[in-house]
Amino acid sequence: MQQTIREITGQLEQCGYIANADLAAAVVLMRRLGRPLLIEGEAGVGKTAIAQALACALDTKLIRMQCFEGIDVSSALYEWNYSRQMLHIQFHASRGTALTESSIYDEAFLLERPLLAAIRLSRSPVLLIDEVDRADEAFEAFLLEVLSEFAVSIPELGRIEATTIPLVILTSNGTRDLSDALRRRCLFHYADYPGFERELAIVSARLPDVDEQLQRQAVRFVQAVREWDIVKRPGIAETLDWIRALNGFSVTDLTGCESELESSLSCLFKTSEDRCLAGQLIRHQRVENILSTHA
Repeated sequence: MQQTIREITGQLEQCGYIANADLAAAVVLMRRLGRPLLIEGEAGVGKTAIAQALACALDTKLIRMQCFEGIDVSSALYEWNYSRQMLHIQFHASRGTALTESSIYDEAFLLERPLLAAIRLSRSPVLLIDEVDRADEAFEAFLLEVLSEFAVSIPELGRIEATTIPLVILTSNGTRDLSDALRRRCLFHYADYPGFERELAIVSARLPDVDEQLQRQAVRFVQAVREWDIVKRPGIAETLDWIRALNGFSVTDLTGCESELESSLSCLFKTSEDRCLAGQLIRHQRVENILSTHA
């Protein structure tokens, strides 16, 4: 079914993700064109959550492949279950029965990793290739080949064609430049930190039982914090954690609750430098003045 931007926005919202028009359009185009979607942005802006919400919206399976330095084909595609193969060999040896190579390299001993699992499902899943920038260029080239053909070769079994084509979302934190070839293969969306209204909508959707005044004040505070000269700006997950912490302290108004605010700052600031600077700025500027900068 050909979805509209409004329809996919509504479906994602029902699954707890507040998408802007640019992202919703990229998702619609990804489905219509059958192209992977590369989402780039800083850590904490909700890139992974997009794939989770899309799988929820489409009522399909999410398969996640977490990239890391040194990831190889066996981690991404398949491995043989050597321990079960050895037991199989020993069993036949004890009985004196002959073994063929095909019986050892049988699918019963095949361990599917994310890429192989994604193309063998009967219904198209959402395949999340997370933090692709952490993998090296050689793995990126292999990935490009798989995404171009949606078929893989296993020497012992032959070529395996895709049963269905997965909806592929790749995320990148921008720690290294991705190849032009990969970028050309994908649609692109840059995920930035949300503005006040959108972040408030996210908080309201995820934490509907929290006092509305606290929601607005906390989001204004985080919006101000992101403009400070800090090492790691808090993402949406940190905003939600902080509001949960404040709500647990029964805070409904950030002004006049310095003790609770001080106790909960570990939810927002993840380095000692940022935590120290935050304490100094809050004492110097006061919470009321910080909130007023984004009123």
